[in-house]
Amino acid sequence: MTQRVSMLIVDDEPSVRDSLLQWFLQEGFRVETAAEAMEALEKMGNSNFDIVLLDIKMPGMDGIELQGRLKEIDSQLVVIIMTAYASVDTAIQALKQGAYDYITKPVDPDDLSRLIRNASEQRRLLRENLSLKEEIRSLVSTEQIVGKSPRMLEVFDAIRTVAQTDVTVMIQGASGTGKKLVARTIHSNSKRKYFPLITLNCGALTDALAESELFGHEQGAFAGARYRRKGKVELADRGTLFLDEIGNIGPKAQMDLLRVLETRRFTRLGGNAVVEADFRIISATAKDLEEAVKEGGFSEDLYYRLNVFNIRLPSLTQRASDIPPLVDHFVEKFSVAMNKPFTGVSSGAMELLTQKASWPGNVRELQNAVERAVVVGRPPIITASDFAGLVAPGGPSADVVLPLAEMEKRHIQLALDKSGGNVSLAARLLGVDKATVYDKIGKYGLVY
Repeated sequence: MTQRVSMLIVDDEPSVRDSLLQWFLQEGFRVETAAEAMEALEKMGNSNFDIVLLDIKMPGMDGIELQGRLKEIDSQLVVIIMTAYASVDTAIQALKQGAYDYITKPVDPDDLSRLIRNASEQRRLLRENLSLKEEIRSLVSTEQIVGKSPRMLEVFDAIRTVAQTDVTVMIQGASGTGKKLVARTIHSNSKRKYFPLITLNCGALTDALAESELFGHEQGAFAGARYRRKGKVELADRGTLFLDEIGNIGPKAQMDLLRVLETRRFTRLGGNAVVEADFRIISATAKDLEEAVKEGGFSEDLYYRLNVFNIRLPSLTQRASDIPPLVDHFVEKFSVAMNKPFTGVSSGAMELLTQKASWPGNVRELQNAVERAVVVGRPPIITASDFAGLVAPGGPSADVVLPLAEMEKRHIQLALDKSGGNVSLAARLLGVDKATVYDKIGKYGLVY
């Protein structure tokens, strides 16, 4: 560790500089010295240092002023003050201005070495923390929302407007339009981005499960509750709670959620202790909640609590000009994932995608179509024949016969899309039970 640590010793006493220089050179540090402030500033401009040992009493610019100048050059610099006993008050002043610590003269080399080791560890952890944050930013930046159409530019403006606030956001749009991606983007660009984004799929909740999923439970709260479990609200503390398909939540859960939104306080199922959580709410729905409120199927109070800032996502047919860049994005994504060197799609294939095919499943359906084409196609170009079976406005292509399994997969996906991801409703549309739909979802890797 010491071989990676560089140090600048600033003191106007030659004996102090020389003795500390020799000591830390023997310890394996990279060490330079300066006799006064201007020399120290010059060396800081020419080299990077991890730690500065700084004497307060020096001719010209004193150590307090120099500390401020050094911090302007490197805000993460570790500064350790060296001072005579009579100027401890001044050292405390330096600490308030960001110094790591101080040590009194005459300096005990062992005490100073211990202090330097601790300071070096802090510097290392700080660098790792900054590196991790940069890595998170890099990961966030790869998850792009693709689109340049006027409707999508409005969405981008809305995201930029609301991301840095704590305002509650409702995202509305048909299934497959990218509601989850928008929610992740808002969180990733918010001040809460280093804390969790906790997702709860409300479409999969029954009233019996909702309370435990939202608020957690204590050991013994019900049969099978063998241990305490935190709910989604508690897990989202300091972060964001994303309620997907909020329109499917039951009446009791609506009231419970409204109460928590008003107080940010709750109790776990089976418990008495009040738990507090600081979280932001983002919700998403494919349903017309205004109509649901009029019909009495959704709480008016909860609707207005959730719909403070509204983002409406266009269907793919409303942003048809975005199909080519979306196709290019998905081709690149799946080519890398499958190690197949595609460079793009043919003009005939792009014409099919932009003019002849309808997209009831929106971007999700387009993504699935491109993924399948990458699987069956042969590099370097994806052709129209690789999209065999795409549904056009007039129905299936007359000269293409699909395998029965592919027809079943597409039909079940269409039911899921039409039902907004609600498996129970999809099962009713298909005339089968929920267990069958879940089995087919697992078999075909369907999205809901």
